[in-house]
This record gives sequence, structure tokens and C-alpha cells, in this order.
Amino acid sequence: MAAPTTATKDKNYDLISALHASLHNVWQVETWAKDAEREGDTELAEWFRKIQHNNQKAADQGKELLMRRLREDS
Repeated sequence: MAAPTTATKDKNYDLISALHASLHNVWQVETWAKDAEREGDTELAEWFRKIQHNNQKAADQGKELLMRRLREDS
């Protein structure tokens, strides 16, 4: 059975989903980095911070892409 159609384009839904995941990861990885820091594991904390930075970069790019697409659709 096919999924019901909506006004939301699949590619835009995918973009929003990826943006949400990136933003969630930024928040989640903060917790892991703090856990590592509390345990005195600076190597692991730095690795988590790199992951966090990459997710923040992806989120920023996704927000810009979404804003541009929303302006174009209006």
C-alpha cells in the first residue's frame, strides 16, 4: 500500500529530517563530551567535540538550504 500523499515534498521532508538529526546530534554529543571530560578522558572529549563541530556545520548548511528553498517556494 502506498503512503498517502501530502503537500510536503519528499526531498524537503528529507532535508528537514537530516537537519533535525544534525541538531539533535549537536545536543547529544555535548552530553558525551562532558561525560568524557568528567572522567578525565580529554582524547575522547576532543573526538566528541570534533563530531559535534561537524554536526553543527551540517546543521548550519541545512538551515541555509532550507531557508533558501522556502523563499523560492513562496
